[in-house]
Amino acid sequence: MNPSRLFILRPVATTLLMLAILICGILGYRLLPLSALPQVDYPTITVSTFYPGASAEVMMTSVTAPLETQLGKIPGLDEMTSQSSGGASVITLRFNLTMSMDVAAQEVQEGINQANSLLPTDLPTPPIYAKVNPADTPIFTLGITSSTLPLTEVEDYVNTRLASKISQISGVGLVTLSGGQRKAIRVQMNIPKLTSFGIDLDSVRTTIGNVNVNSPTGTFDGPQRAITLQVNGQIQSVEQLLNQIIAYSNNGPVRLKDVATVVQGPENTQLQAWANKTPALILNVQRQPSANVIDVVDNIQAILPQLESSLPSGISLTPLTDRTVTIRASVHDVKLELLLAIILVIGVIFVFLKNISATIIPSLSVPLSIIGSAAIMYLLDFSLDNLSLMALTIATGFVVDDAIVMIENISRYIEMGEDRMTAALKGSEEIGFTIISLTISLIAVLIPLLFMGDVIGRLFYEFAVTLSVTIIISAIVSLTLVPMLCARMLQEQTKENQKIHFFDKIIHKIIALYDKGLQFVFRHQAITFFLTGCTFVLTCVLAYYIPKGFFPTQDNGILQGMSVMSQTSSLQVVSKKQQELANIILKDPDVVSLSSFVGIDGQNMTINQGRFLINLKERSQRSATADKIAKRITTAAHSVIGAQLYLQPVQDLALESSFSATQYQFLLENPNYEQFQIWVPRLIAKLKQNPILADVTSDLQAEGPVANVILDRTTGARYSITPQTIDNVLYDSFGQRQVSTIYTQSNQYRIILEAEPQFQKQIKSLNQLYLPGISGNSASDNTSGPTRNPTAGLVPLLEVTTVKYSTAPLLITHYKQFPATTISFNIAKHASLGDATKAIKQAEQDIHLPSSFVINFQGVASAFEKSLSNELFLIIAAVVAVYIVLGILYESFIHPITILSTLPSAAIGALFALWVDGSNLDIMGIIGIVLLIGIVKKNAIMMIDFALEAERVEKKSSLEAIHQAALLRFRPILMTTLAAMFAAIPMMLGTGTGSELRHPLGICIFWGLVASQLLTLFTIPVVYLYMERLSLWLRKRAVSRYRQKQINQKAGQ
Repeated sequence: MNPSRLFILRPVATTLLMLAILICGILGYRLLPLSALPQVDYPTITVSTFYPGASAEVMMTSVTAPLETQLGKIPGLDEMTSQSSGGASVITLRFNLTMSMDVAAQEVQEGINQANSLLPTDLPTPPIYAKVNPADTPIFTLGITSSTLPLTEVEDYVNTRLASKISQISGVGLVTLSGGQRKAIRVQMNIPKLTSFGIDLDSVRTTIGNVNVNSPTGTFDGPQRAITLQVNGQIQSVEQLLNQIIAYSNNGPVRLKDVATVVQGPENTQLQAWANKTPALILNVQRQPSANVIDVVDNIQAILPQLESSLPSGISLTPLTDRTVTIRASVHDVKLELLLAIILVIGVIFVFLKNISATIIPSLSVPLSIIGSAAIMYLLDFSLDNLSLMALTIATGFVVDDAIVMIENISRYIEMGEDRMTAALKGSEEIGFTIISLTISLIAVLIPLLFMGDVIGRLFYEFAVTLSVTIIISAIVSLTLVPMLCARMLQEQTKENQKIHFFDKIIHKIIALYDKGLQFVFRHQAITFFLTGCTFVLTCVLAYYIPKGFFPTQDNGILQGMSVMSQTSSLQVVSKKQQELANIILKDPDVVSLSSFVGIDGQNMTINQGRFLINLKERSQRSATADKIAKRITTAAHSVIGAQLYLQPVQDLALESSFSATQYQFLLENPNYEQFQIWVPRLIAKLKQNPILADVTSDLQAEGPVANVILDRTTGARYSITPQTIDNVLYDSFGQRQVSTIYTQSNQYRIILEAEPQFQKQIKSLNQLYLPGISGNSASDNTSGPTRNPTAGLVPLLEVTTVKYSTAPLLITHYKQFPATTISFNIAKHASLGDATKAIKQAEQDIHLPSSFVINFQGVASAFEKSLSNELFLIIAAVVAVYIVLGILYESFIHPITILSTLPSAAIGALFALWVDGSNLDIMGIIGIVLLIGIVKKNAIMMIDFALEAERVEKKSSLEAIHQAALLRFRPILMTTLAAMFAAIPMMLGTGTGSELRHPLGICIFWGLVASQLLTLFTIPVVYLYMERLSLWLRKRAVSRYRQKQINQKAGQ
């Protein structure tokens, strides 16, 4: 049966079919979105709660713990991590990959609702959730500055006219303002003056709340008209609040201006941010998990001019970070490499065929297959990303294989004197099964990729499907269009074209040398077979010892960083150090701009830490890679005494659930928090001694200075003073307490109560504080006017309390509701992630870490641990899948083994090349080896198909058949191998954006093919002969057993 016959005889139908594939592909290509990688994000939601003035322990016990209890019950929750610090609680919920984000959001909101009754009643705002991963770097940042307006006014405009509009864009997960300067009215009390009037802070707080109200008052609903009641309860200005009477003393009013300063200022004075060196607001846009980065940023850029025009002229917007720049550059570079691969492959075909018309025929299969696959990619909701484009680049070497095999076989018949039509019919019929075998067996290699779970499966699903679709379209083109064109375009044999070209003479000489080599290995079959076994052993040894990794570290032109100062540092010190570090960073010649901020805002969790986002020059304009620049900057930052700087390149594949100082991290769990203070420093000290690891640090901050105000309850009871009384006076003085809210048509402004700044700088200010209580010398009741006169005496705070100094955590981390701490690390040069994980486990044993501790690798390190078993399964599954498919196609248990014997020769070339190059065996390398399984077996398939045909039709011996097949198929084998090798060259040698992803894959394929070509041309015939002998022995044994059985049956009768 000839599957190509119908298409050869119906050229119009065949042409229109190909045209339909091309048109559908072009339409699909135009509609495909761009992205860096396939969408593999875990559905992640963060729940943030802010409680100004609360310590980390208060946040953990009163806010985080009740929320964790309810949120931990959500079905489909994989991990729950929380961080509690001074005034902030952030809980990160990561769900399994099958969970719908919308369903998860509903469950989270329900959990928050159930926890509300257990949360503090005076929370300024309830917990809020966002569909965002805190470990994700913002996809877009704006520096917002003004030379004419204070930042409090700027934020007012930004919140109402900019941030709210950007938040509404589809795919935006969270919009935050680092260094937020939200406008508020700050009532700063002069404590001694207040005390001199006999007024306590409780009275001031209550009065402010009572004189600023915005509540419903009802309506009159008469028989003919209704009248709404309103009260002028809202404070309208700072002057109005200053003139407010808060008490009466000595029969005279005491106004707020007598005892306090009232100013417009930021709601939180503990936040600062800079765009380069200029104080600014930094607007950060984070995407929702699974949202397309380019679509989101394009939509932001589209409305940004309109939004900017709505702002006052004195406000300047400066784009700082745009993640799409490197994504577009990376995709553009892959497209160029794809085009170069197509040109190289077509060049290989022309060199071999030496004829333009003969070159055009197989060359058409490349654009048809690649462009045609775009239609299926669009229907499957894929994107044009690094991996799918790499699949198309690799496919460039595959898709011409079938066409080359077809055209070469038809050309052979033409050289034998047949006319074009007869040659096309005979050649296509003879080679049709081989092409089907090549196609199905190649797709079989990719089947395990389609069924892999977790991140790896999601990551390479698009890759495998895209490659499979391209290969299938290539097979269709090779069985339809190629033979039809051969029947009409190939030159028939004439005396003019019978002349042997120079290149043909070279090929003939190579074939002659190959023939001599075959004769040699046929004379030394045992040695050749033994060397084949040695190749397998050496492959296993290399695979065991080569450094292992998970995913190549990308250079996206952006560095993210964390600065860490002493746990005793004040905001003033941290701010100064942050600016010193920024100056050093900006002096680096490869840095374009940066944004930085300090303060606790839900992204940055402790007051002694700061954050950086650094934008580098384009890759072609830089002197070094992002990783080397990061090391150079951190070395220079050592000059800033008292500050440590950690930098890491931003990655497209973010698997962590929280931001850490370095690229890799693991969690250390223990039910007893005190154990961390003992064992974490020991473990870190041990890890720092290992040269494999670098920049080892942890987020354990248990040494924050604390002044414990301890109430003498007996003394306090005499004055009717309770812990609540003390909490109130301290919170009113030093906690930036939000005591009331002023409502306007477009915004709301808090009224903040606090002591004047000079009283907030030193602990001795506690001497100035007085508590409301029953005192023996209370003033007489002189109450008159609208507010009450204090009737109780004031008791000095230190009369009923003592102050003891100690330490307490600045940050408390929980993992699945148990105490934990994050230890983060980088990997030293020439070391691998596999070496690092082994070193960590060894350090755990060396220090005899108690069994109550549990180590959980996070993010990339966790995915790497899981991938170790997956990688072995992937290779074994690919081999088994190929064996099953080949066994079915050949109806044989033996011949598939012959074909699979080619695999060690390819793997050894790939592994050795990675080792020489200094690259790790990571997911990209594993995929390269898996693809080699599919590529190199074609040599064996083409030989074995012809050998079996020669044995069956021409009745040749196994030796004669495989010898003839090897010589006949040498030319197409060489052509297809060179085509695949040349297709891999652009990936192997490329240096553009994203080349670190493509480089390992190109190395594996190129050098794996070199090794396989040199070895399999000689090992396949020998293995075939051994397998034929084994098959013959098994058949003879089966016949012998059958005859013996017949003899025994006759003897029994």
